[in-house]
Amino acid sequence: MLDKVLIANRGEIALRILRACHELGIKTVAVHSTADENLMHVRLADESICIGPPSALKSYLDIPSIIAAAEITNSVAIHPGYGFLAESADFAEKVENSGFIFIGPRSETINLMGDKVSAIAAMKKAGVPCVPGSDGPLGDDEKENLAIAKRIAYPIIIKASGGGGGKGMRVVREESELIQSIALTRAEAKAAFNNDVVYMEKFLENPRHIEIQVLSDTLGNAIHLGERDCSMQRRHQKVVEEAPAPGITMETRKFIGERCVRACKDIGYRGAGTFEFLYEKGEFYFIEMNTRVQVEHPVSELISGVDIIKEQLRIAEGQPLSFKQKDINFSGHAIECRINAEDPVSFIPSPGEINRYHTPGGPGVRLDSHIYTGYKVPPYYDSMIGKLITFGENRDVAIARMQMALEEVMIDGIKTNIPLQRDIISDPNFHRGGTNIHYLEEKLAAATAADKK
Repeated sequence: MLDKVLIANRGEIALRILRACHELGIKTVAVHSTADENLMHVRLADESICIGPPSALKSYLDIPSIIAAAEITNSVAIHPGYGFLAESADFAEKVENSGFIFIGPRSETINLMGDKVSAIAAMKKAGVPCVPGSDGPLGDDEKENLAIAKRIAYPIIIKASGGGGGKGMRVVREESELIQSIALTRAEAKAAFNNDVVYMEKFLENPRHIEIQVLSDTLGNAIHLGERDCSMQRRHQKVVEEAPAPGITMETRKFIGERCVRACKDIGYRGAGTFEFLYEKGEFYFIEMNTRVQVEHPVSELISGVDIIKEQLRIAEGQPLSFKQKDINFSGHAIECRINAEDPVSFIPSPGEINRYHTPGGPGVRLDSHIYTGYKVPPYYDSMIGKLITFGENRDVAIARMQMALEEVMIDGIKTNIPLQRDIISDPNFHRGGTNIHYLEEKLAAATAADKK
């Protein structure tokens, strides 16, 4: 049994994990850097231990320090949250080799899905639709690479096999650009990921970003919790997420969900995970799998009634899933706005002290955040300080509640992206639904151009 869990993370996700643990009667250990001693989850945990200075490399990314903290506190398991070491196969392996339970997939599964080439091969085998591509890494034969691109048809995109977060990608629209683009992407991939393997795919011009949430236990059971639309992005980073995705029918959801469930069973997946797709002209194209809980998991929780973090904990104990697919009844609509400590125009991070903080309320309003009045947002980590989520019986109600919640929320002392979120939620095209992944970038570019006139 998981009688004590060490939370190897910080911020809102650490607090979210702590709350789930306490609901299940599990004791918690908070690890923190010297800059984070006043985090809310550190104050609320049963035990806390400092693991290093502010630098993430010397604290939240320091595997020996985290494992030593687990040993000192007699923890049974380690929950990585998202970010930091959550998708590190090396971390997962060292956690389990040290005698602790890793609350997530096995290291070999993380390795399999972390490499885009092997992940695509596994998905094709499981019948998950994939983007037409090179079906493997690109070699050094220039003629062969030119032939592959011609078969796929331009435009194509060169991607780093070990890439992520929008890095290691280059779009090629003309044959004359291909060879140099492959070389440049290889060099960037080597520098960024210490892995120069690249592959080629068809470049979809105006896709949406839709993902499927899954849960899979150690006993061969797997379910999906429907889809999320995460198309409102800036520089490949999600800004607004919602579930279900506008325009996706029950039949389509069943089709793609069943294939993701089958893939989980085929690869022996364990825990929570997300299959990410590009969606264009009624077709899904697999791009990657995130082998962890996602930032946007609350919207799936609200429409399905499943507590994803608590299921992660139960799965780690070796228990079967609490639900079968037939038990999942999707209802209502949920929207999440990421709240960042940053300038809403320049997007420059805005650390500092919060001198006034007021949370919104009312039916169907949820704010997942670790901040409070007097809290000092440090400059060392990601700028996200909260997630504002609304739920309603339909999309119109969820939008109306989000508009009101964004007006009510108050965070003074630092700059936040709340003005940008208000603009997005009031946008007529967002109201219509189905905007593609380029929409927000184009909207921001148009606003910048107008300001310069």
